[in-house]
Amino acid sequence: MAYNNYRPSQKIPPVVLNLIIINVIVFIAQYVLDSTMHITYRFGLYSINSGLFQPYQLVTHMFLHGGFFHILFNMYALWLFGAVLERIWGPKRFLIFYLICGLAAGVAEMLLVNGGPAIGASGAIMGLLAAFAYTFPNTEFFIIPFPFPIKAKWMAAIFAAFDIFGGFAGGDDIAHFAHLGGLAMGFILVILWNKTNKKTFY
Repeated sequence: MAYNNYRPSQKIPPVVLNLIIINVIVFIAQYVLDSTMHITYRFGLYSINSGLFQPYQLVTHMFLHGGFFHILFNMYALWLFGAVLERIWGPKRFLIFYLICGLAAGVAEMLLVNGGPAIGASGAIMGLLAAFAYTFPNTEFFIIPFPFPIKAKWMAAIFAAFDIFGGFAGGDDIAHFAHLGGLAMGFILVILWNKTNKKTFY
């Protein structure tokens, strides 16, 4: 993803800001301490039948990243989609949404993929993409390598198709089923919230 024709306001809302700060601090800790404290392997998410799974990993894996570009793209997407959604929902509801999507992503990965550790905020952020695409379906984005704008609803569909294909084809180190779990939960939550509270969106 490169950039879009929609710009969140310059002021980052509090939950998004704090999530970015926490992720950056944890990433620095990984960089500095991983060789001695094995943070990534201790707090990353393992499959339930691996013998290494611990329940806390369903939360901790969301705050770990595998490299500079991994965290850069995730935090950019968190700001891009999350800033808008937090202003609509408020901090409490936004945080609940983010964590539930991240947990759903972890459960999908834990149950459907053998091995580990899986790390990253991508599952929770895919939930944000789902909510953004549902709420602002016609907002246009530019995504590398496409030279033309793509609406948010089609962008969500493209990412879903990529992860469905990648999940079943295998052969890479991307947590495709975690992405799909977060995306699916994001759609479920936003549809339920929209039905139960019509004033949530505008």
